[in-house]
Amino acid sequence: MKKNILMIGGSCGIGNTIAKILMIDYQLYVASRTQKGLENIDAQHILFDATKDSLDKSLLPEDLHGFIFCPGSINLKPFKMMSMDIFKDDMELNFFSLVNTVKEIMPIMQEGSSMIFFSTVAVSVGMPFHTSVAGSKGAIEGFAKSLAAEYAPKIRVNVIAPSLVDTPLSSRLLSNEKKREMMALRHPLKRIGEKTDIANAAEFLISDKSSWMTGQVIGVDGGISTIKTN
Repeated sequence: MKKNILMIGGSCGIGNTIAKILMIDYQLYVASRTQKGLENIDAQHILFDATKDSLDKSLLPEDLHGFIFCPGSINLKPFKMMSMDIFKDDMELNFFSLVNTVKEIMPIMQEGSSMIFFSTVAVSVGMPFHTSVAGSKGAIEGFAKSLAAEYAPKIRVNVIAPSLVDTPLSSRLLSNEKKREMMALRHPLKRIGEKTDIANAAEFLISDKSSWMTGQVIGVDGGISTIKTN
């Protein structure tokens, strides 16, 4: 019998790639603001805006074995240009909506289940213009470690912290070949991340292959967070 996995987000970007991989071996439930992009994905869709809605639990199974929260934002501006509304909006999308959703589904998470959240390499590596996103994603890392401690050994909680990945969300940063080359050269592995790089890590963390891992922040970042080659 296939295990039940709930994904928040999945209609585009990294979440969509994760859904395409997981639908093969799992019973997938995807909650997102639109069904566009999910036409060829074998999953039950739930119309859901993480910043506004409560989950319709009648559309969920009685048991969940995995949970992946994909929504995120990239607001890269000098701090002096960041209004408080931007900080509040990023916290609402990246952190508070995650906490609220976790509260809603925690009663149906089963023994041995796995949760995956997303952070950013900018939390561990100070980067200019990342104050808002790093602040809200940093909250996720602290929350995940505390949650992992509180619910061990029943539920595993891990975080994936990517560097720059080629997605619609990062299109402005990769809008021409010069920008792409410059961004690639910043990473020791000399390339920009692909959606499959992150999706493969998520597939591992949601599975029993990672059953001895919890409370971890996994850098899938081309080496930029830990090594320097020039």
